[in-house]
Amino acid sequence: MRKKTFTLQQIYKEGIERLREAGIKEAELDAWYLLEYTTGITKASYYGEPAKEVDEEKALEYLEKIRIRSTRVPLQHITGEQEFMGYPFLVNDHVLIPRQDTETLVEEALKISYTGMKMLDMCTGSGCILFSMLKMKPGIEGTGCDISEEALKVAEANRKRLEVNAKLIQSDLFEHIEGTYDMIVSNPPYIRTAVIAELQDEVRLHDPWIALDGKEDGLFFYRKIVCESGQYLRKGGALLFEIGHDQGEAVSELMKAEGYSDVRVKKDLAGLDRVVIGMYNKE
Repeated sequence: MRKKTFTLQQIYKEGIERLREAGIKEAELDAWYLLEYTTGITKASYYGEPAKEVDEEKALEYLEKIRIRSTRVPLQHITGEQEFMGYPFLVNDHVLIPRQDTETLVEEALKISYTGMKMLDMCTGSGCILFSMLKMKPGIEGTGCDISEEALKVAEANRKRLEVNAKLIQSDLFEHIEGTYDMIVSNPPYIRTAVIAELQDEVRLHDPWIALDGKEDGLFFYRKIVCESGQYLRKGGALLFEIGHDQGEAVSELMKAEGYSDVRVKKDLAGLDRVVIGMYNKE
């Protein structure tokens, strides 16, 4: 029996249409990413020869990925990868998908980092913050911790993939942390519990709840980290948080109350409050 024939253009258009029917906002973009991922095609090759035939097996594989995406499974969970700070990070449903907003935290941390410093990444997840820092600022001694054993498996895979030297610890916040650091960075769970149900399905149904839930007011983990961090920071050490767009003032006040000085809020590319930075003075 003769195999069915498919062209790149045919399956791409079919992919777009199916995603649109499913209500996927960026249907055309997601359909392209899945085409690129499945067939290895580049945009230049596609536009140069859109009528090029595709192997039936590859075409059906592509359309199956389109079907999965139409059920609101995140694109990154289908491809297993997300770029962050220019580096390819492995992801799955045990870690938050690295987001561009979080790059603001890395950029601010890089500004005050230096060779030889000791850095702790609290709630490391995929390791995207820590490993990006280590790639961009060689000579930092980095440690990442997370309560989730499964998240740490992903982080370890990324550590090996990016070939960085870092220590990973399973710890409920500071429970198993020892010694002192020059910098602590954290993107903790900060979404109010009641708000999680209102998030888009890709986040609500597929991101790990433990990495989203900041309890009743969203500030639970900021309070705990700020309160305990002084025991693990050297004098003049820095604490940097990613925050929700409406949490800048509240987190700043928590840090000032615990003896942090030069507390400031940085905005992301969208102009929203995204990072709070403070310096610890033991006196």
